[in-house]
Amino acid sequence: MIRAFSALLLAASLHSCVTYEFEHEFWLKTDGSGSFVVTAPPWVWNSVKNVGDSRQVDATVTETTVADLFRNPAFSAVRSTTLNRSGRRFITVSADFTDVNALIGTRAFPDLAIALQREGERLHLFGVWRRPPSSGTGQGDATGLMAVRFHLPSKIFDHRLASMGVEGGNILSWKQELSAGIAGAPLDFGATLGTTRVLRATPGLFGFAALSAFGVMGAVLLFFLNRHSNHKLRRMRHPGARHGSNGDSDFLNYDPTSVGP
Repeated sequence: MIRAFSALLLAASLHSCVTYEFEHEFWLKTDGSGSFVVTAPPWVWNSVKNVGDSRQVDATVTETTVADLFRNPAFSAVRSTTLNRSGRRFITVSADFTDVNALIGTRAFPDLAIALQREGERLHLFGVWRRPPSSGTGQGDATGLMAVRFHLPSKIFDHRLASMGVEGGNILSWKQELSAGIAGAPLDFGATLGTTRVLRATPGLFGFAALSAFGVMGAVLLFFLNRHSNHKLRRMRHPGARHGSNGDSDFLNYDPTSVGP
């Protein structure tokens, strides 16, 4: 649920500006667990991850064959979906994992070596993306960008030349032309993080802010209710004052028979 919400939020806020033809996107936790989304057109799934038959890419690279890559104990909650972008078909897969270091060597990531290591009060993230030599031969439109992106859980102390620096406070991206990646150009990535999850305090802050807001609203409402009640009580005690009378004495001495029809 959290991953789905994050993905939707980021799709609305970030991908509206940049759309990648081929993307690995990770959400990491300080214990090494997390989730990811991989998106690519069918020919890239074949050309990079060797899914399907390069002679019949459209028929053999499907949600099912792509999801089969992730049938591994290292992954859970695997879901694959077909997207349509300007008439072009893309397949995206999302999944959870318990240890990012266990992704190396799986069928799903023949192109990605990634590691997260702890050293004292620091976490070191590093790795490389590279098209494997034993991949498929599928071909397609290689214009546009590819990227490896990380949503990191703690303070970022440094990074290895992320393409846009630190984005949104906790995001690092490494990108290049897809044509360069298909030709064999690697993407090296790395960063040094803290071991304390800085976002842990965020729900508490939002909760405190919400309680404060409700408290202020409640105080204002109570003020107006008390003011209205006091005003009503004064009118009940001094109804004659509304008509310019002499107050309680006029009200107590009022004779209804003295008023004509």
